[in-house]
Amino acid sequence: MFPLEEVLMMKRRRRRRVVVLAGLCVSFFLGTWMSLLPEPGLEPRPAGGGGTGRFYREEPATGDARLRVAAGSPEPTGESGTRGDPAGSLRELELQIRERYEEVLRYRRQLQARRPGHADPGRPLERRRLMDLEPGDGVQDPVQDPTRDPAAPLLGCGSMASVTDVRYLGSGYTKAVYRAALNRSLSVALKSVDLAGHDMESCARRYGDTGACYRLSSFKIIKEMVLMETLQHRNVLKLYGYCYQDNSGIQETVTAITELGSPLEMIQLLQTPWDHRLRICVSLVRLLYFLSRSPLGSVSLLDFRPRQFVLVDGELKVTDLDDASAHEAPCTPLTASHACTLRFPARSFTLPCSRGRCESINEKRNLYNAYRFFFTYLLPHSAPSALRPLLDRIVNATGELRWGVEETLSKIEEVLHLYRTGRYLQSLNHSTTGNHTHSYKEVLDSSIPEQEVRCWPSYQHHACLLAVFNLQEALSLCESHAHCHAFVFTNHTTWTGHHLVYLKSGWSGLSRATGQLTYIRLAS
Repeated sequence: MFPLEEVLMMKRRRRRRVVVLAGLCVSFFLGTWMSLLPEPGLEPRPAGGGGTGRFYREEPATGDARLRVAAGSPEPTGESGTRGDPAGSLRELELQIRERYEEVLRYRRQLQARRPGHADPGRPLERRRLMDLEPGDGVQDPVQDPTRDPAAPLLGCGSMASVTDVRYLGSGYTKAVYRAALNRSLSVALKSVDLAGHDMESCARRYGDTGACYRLSSFKIIKEMVLMETLQHRNVLKLYGYCYQDNSGIQETVTAITELGSPLEMIQLLQTPWDHRLRICVSLVRLLYFLSRSPLGSVSLLDFRPRQFVLVDGELKVTDLDDASAHEAPCTPLTASHACTLRFPARSFTLPCSRGRCESINEKRNLYNAYRFFFTYLLPHSAPSALRPLLDRIVNATGELRWGVEETLSKIEEVLHLYRTGRYLQSLNHSTTGNHTHSYKEVLDSSIPEQEVRCWPSYQHHACLLAVFNLQEALSLCESHAHCHAFVFTNHTTWTGHHLVYLKSGWSGLSRATGQLTYIRLAS
């Protein structure tokens, strides 16, 4: 029997343990709940739009209105001047609008200068139409533009009348993106200013002029459309068209109609086969090489994150260009240590000052961001062992900015060539690819529907579906897998020409399948 004091002490200790455990449980629950909250600006829209204005008219439009950009400062409208210092606040907003307008006009003039018979850049600005696809009015018909992809359809407000199956995809600080079907056949993305987004709401709170705030935000979409027109490349999302209409009480709202892609999900990409990830990295380096030598000069993607890219038929494309810039930082020998320093969360690099500009600063910024967001995660893991030394060199050299984008492109194209031609197999030990411990029986036009084994990464989650260059590589993979007793060559290939092969744990249920080829391991 314990003394009374010891009994009371033990009860107090138990209570403390219960309180501590309860606190830990609550902390874990709150932490898990907070981690599942969506990132600001990406919350799903409630049904009915939740106050967000539509991006197109529900009634048929009588004509294609266009957003005209006047030369003078915009006139305050609505309830301007009701908050804070009206004159000072509106002058500040007008200055921001003017700066964005001039930036768009610079890019637009460069686009016009690339076209034969382009419009006179000195014509009165109040009559100019930025991104006007209507033939005439001094702007060349894009159908005749030799730089435009002839397969890209030209769409406008008239096409919006046939929009169906509209679904909200997501939004950032400025834009909302929707998926839609035109004429029930062509799937497109529709980009418009998010009237309930961060930029619009913060601007309206500060300046009290919704119309002027919309005008400020709309220049991001117009800039993106101009850049899509100028930077036409297989790894830049295609601009199909646009529409200007009056919506939600705001005159001449703008909607961009673009190619539709799938969002880039890095967690899912880490679980995909290596050659899928190689394709993404090859696409990215080709894009960066183009941007370093674009018609605008060297272009930097200032907001360089995976969410700014999409996949279209397995090809990586940049979709968000409103924060792209062709500005190269000026410098002098005295200011180079500050002006020419690239700062990242974990590293800083100081570049030389050459001819009054920081040497290759846009190119190097893009390249290091490609290293830290893509290469380091996607390139080395589960790659063929013979290619890993070269892949490690690419990752290390870009992580230290020892290479420029031209050398990086050369090395990653070398990886692709070695993989596509099967030469990566030649450097392996002959005993790995040539001599096998088992014999196999070949069965033409056959397959094994079940008898699945699991492997990672695989082209299918419920089966072991791998890419192989030839029969010898398939034999090696089956020999190295403890549960593989047969494999099936399908009649499908990957983007590099590799054959897709199922590894199987047995051969019971062998059935006829035209064009497929089964190999069964024989008893030793």
